Amino acid sequence: MNALALWASRHAAVVALAGLGLMSALAAHAQDAPRVKFATSAGDIVIEVYPDKAPKTVENFLQYVRDKHYDGTIFHRVIESFMIQGGGFDTKYVQKTTRTPVAHEGREALAKGGPRNVMGTVAMARTNDPNSASAQFFINVKDNAFLDPTLIPPGDPVPRFEYQGRVYENTPRAQLERAPQLYGYTVFGKVVSGMDVVAKIKAVPTGPGGPFPSDAPKTQVVIQSATLLK
Repeated sequence: MNALALWASRHAAVVALAGLGLMSALAAHAQDAPRVKFATSAGDIVIEVYPDKAPKTVENFLQYVRDKHYDGTIFHRVIESFMIQGGGFDTKYVQKTTRTPVAHEGREALAKGGPRNVMGTVAMARTNDPNSASAQFFINVKDNAFLDPTLIPPGDPVPRFEYQGRVYENTPRAQLERAPQLYGYTVFGKVVSGMDVVAKIKAVPTGPGGPFPSDAPKTQVVIQSATLLK
């Protein structure tokens, strides 16, 4: 084997080892991600959460799990072609007390390579105030790209920014960063087991329930317990 061929062989081996190392690191990272099991009246759902992408959001969620906040709550809003939402009301539709809302981390999570609002991902529910998320969450049952946070291009002012077909030029960065419609919803995890249960929940008949004029399951789906698995 000539010198060039020997170098190429060794280089290929190094690249292969580096690739294996990266795959091992990714596998180890996936194994280290905390998991929570929701035991529901429709079956078990296990979700994996990502503190490296949305640390404040994940810690907020896990603290509610540790505090047993979700035990005895219901999926109070179910839309078959959209999402299932829970974590805020008990079986009598009494809203549970929550802590101070968590800061919105949607853009930061997305910029770090976090997941988008695609089928099976878990995101924080909130009001029109982007920084109002507390305990309620939802599971996407289809790809909901319109819920994704919008990343702001570099620059101040931002030379060019396009949103919903309209182009904005030389816009102050702070104006875009504060625009409520650009925040989206913070995705902090995904379902790793129990999508069949999610499918079962999304298909339940709905109607009025408690304070909700529609979209409440006629037969309640109860989160009997939420347990941190690791």
